[in-house]
Amino acid sequence: MLMPQPAFLRRLLDEYELLRVEDPSAAAPGQRLRDLEYTLCVDGTRKIEDALDMARAYLTASASQTQPAGEASRAVTATAAGRWPVGPG
Repeated sequence: MLMPQPAFLRRLLDEYELLRVEDPSAAAPGQRLRDLEYTLCVDGTRKIEDALDMARAYLTASASQTQPAGEASRAVTATAAGRWPVGPG
């Protein structure tokens, strides 16, 4: 299974949370916020709250594991479509 790179996922979460804090009551979220929601839900979840919970759990789990040397260099870069960069999982 392909898994997102933790650093990239962290950047997505940070940006999403920053945009939500800037205007939490916005009736219509901006395009970038919608794009982030779509990208974070790419794992199959349909609700952003579920996607955020899964992303945070993944980051917690990945922080407790050590990454083998060279694994980061084999990771695939993000596509223009905004998908998560992935590595062997």
